[in-house]
Amino acid sequence: MNSPLKTAVNYPQLPELTVRGMLLGMLITIIFTASNVYLGLKVGLTFSSSIPAAVISMAILRMFKDSNVLENNMVQTQASAAGTLSAIIFILPGLLMLGYWQGFPFWETLLLCACGGSLGVLFTIPLRRAMVVNSDLPYPEGLAAAEILKVGSESHTAAAQGQQKKATGMKDIVGGAALSGIFSLCANGFHVLSSEFSYWISLGKTSTTQLPIGFSMALLGAGYLIGIASGIAILVGMILAWGIFVPYLTGIMTPDQGVTAAKFASSIWAHKVRFIGAGCIGIAAIWTLICLAKPVVDGIRMSIQSLRVNDTAEKRILHHTDLDMTPKSIGLVFLAIIIGLAITFYSFVSAFPLSAGLIALYVIVGILVAVLMGFFVAAACGYMAGLIGTSASPISGIGILGIIVSSLVVLGLSTSFGVFDMAGGSQFATALAIFITSVIVSIAAISNDNLQDLKTGYVVGATPWKQQVALIIGSVIGAFAIAPVLNLLYQAYGFTGALPRATMDPGQALAAPQATLMTTIAQGIFSSTLDWNYILFGIGIGIVAIIVDQLLKRNTKALMLPPLAVGMGIYLPPTLEVPLVIGSLIGFFVNRSLRARAARRSPGHETEDVDACTHRGVLFASGMIVGESIIGVIIAFIIVVSVTSGGSENPLALVGKDFAGTAEILGLIAFIAAIVIFIRYIFATKFKPE
Repeated sequence: MNSPLKTAVNYPQLPELTVRGMLLGMLITIIFTASNVYLGLKVGLTFSSSIPAAVISMAILRMFKDSNVLENNMVQTQASAAGTLSAIIFILPGLLMLGYWQGFPFWETLLLCACGGSLGVLFTIPLRRAMVVNSDLPYPEGLAAAEILKVGSESHTAAAQGQQKKATGMKDIVGGAALSGIFSLCANGFHVLSSEFSYWISLGKTSTTQLPIGFSMALLGAGYLIGIASGIAILVGMILAWGIFVPYLTGIMTPDQGVTAAKFASSIWAHKVRFIGAGCIGIAAIWTLICLAKPVVDGIRMSIQSLRVNDTAEKRILHHTDLDMTPKSIGLVFLAIIIGLAITFYSFVSAFPLSAGLIALYVIVGILVAVLMGFFVAAACGYMAGLIGTSASPISGIGILGIIVSSLVVLGLSTSFGVFDMAGGSQFATALAIFITSVIVSIAAISNDNLQDLKTGYVVGATPWKQQVALIIGSVIGAFAIAPVLNLLYQAYGFTGALPRATMDPGQALAAPQATLMTTIAQGIFSSTLDWNYILFGIGIGIVAIIVDQLLKRNTKALMLPPLAVGMGIYLPPTLEVPLVIGSLIGFFVNRSLRARAARRSPGHETEDVDACTHRGVLFASGMIVGESIIGVIIAFIIVVSVTSGGSENPLALVGKDFAGTAEILGLIAFIAAIVIFIRYIFATKFKPE
């Protein structure tokens, strides 16, 4: 591999960490954290916020003549880290579903997220040289963000010199956000459009399945971003679940008296088939970790050697683009994190009546499990982000591994000290396993995003230690926003199995699919009622998917079948998966059409023109994700205000429930129209003249 000294580029030293940049980063952080929390609770997916943050930063900082590309990079670094921290919702709502928490305590949630996120930053420092500087990993979103920053910098310089401005892409983000925001307002606020439709099919006496479609603009945009391989893999998982497993199981099982076929099939999927998906995700995540063992060990060894240079006289020979945080700084931050974890774990554990010695033991074991497993998953998620991007990385699979390991450790400890003989002992042990896993998920999520940001910084010439400081700031600021937003959404919608008010409609509750799944797994482990047969069968499905994926990679140039996406396709609700698949198909066929069109209309500029159109599509799709998410948070705020003042839980509704049939038709028409607008918008990019 090349030496970092030889690969460093002599970029000019410009102001990077500025007060105005940090303040702007804080504002974007709060917005993107709220957006990601909403999207994650609704569908179990979050979006990478690096590119939208970069565009927004450029649009605002270009008003200052002395702004520069490195300052913009720091803003997007800080904002993207906090937005990614929202992956904590994949596990933390489980404490409410369990009945252990009645809300999200501010300080416990803050410390948990801030410490976990900051650990994710520290754990990526020894991986930077191996996985970013001296690696061929593509980092698709990191490189895309770098290109946007460079184009924005050129545009700003040209404007300052009185030359014609270049487009920054802000109008593309705004266009996508407006389209999805209006649709979301009409569907989830005014209720004049439906957000989904399902047609149930009877295949025999009891065999049942469904043909579903969801009308989410955010998921349509997310599907466009994840690519055709993940989209097809999700489709394969959905076909396995609803084309094979659900019809078979509903055919051999008998529903309870009075239960409709649709409810019976939904119950079978939720309590049987989803565990097949869990097993598939689990084995796929383990396979990923096995594949990463060698590069992780090599990277750690190289980075430890390089870190020693930072505190010696040799530091002066290093270029500013190769300076990480010093070992002393890392040690101080790590100590502060451990103290923070000790405080929040003590607060959590001491709420249950245990002896002082046992409380201390639980705190120490909890921190050790979180830190040791956290480092391992940081390496796995960072490497996967480099391979396929942040949005498609296996945070959910890592979370499932985390809850299994945490539950088994707590189970052994609690059994040894007779905690299960105490009143509420089982609930406490389950809650503690979820709490430990929350730290692990925070570490995984931040490390998953941070290496993308460090790749962006390396391309534009940023100083790594300053980026690492910005990442820690982003994690802490994002942690401040997590608890209030979670409480806001909980009071407005509730979660599946956890409603704040008895009068609320369970059908309107946020699904929080990962949190539901992980809580169910933990409960099953502690009560010894978890049916491991479905998980084991899912492991078998995952092994087959891994084999197929490897065969495709070895015998074809571009085909693959990501096993984690297959598992997601099995356990995510199908109405959420269909727009993802549609979005990925749009991206695939539009790209092929663009290449053919470019070859005919602009010979010699094919690659440039296709990249321009693709770039515009990525920004528009990112806008669709952000728009729907932000409208969702605004509607949640309005609902909370209405309910707390004694008003309706649907204060913006313009129609009643009898309008549902018409809303489905209108929703389908509007969804098709939105797809047409999306495609036409991409094709509207002007090609080079013939």
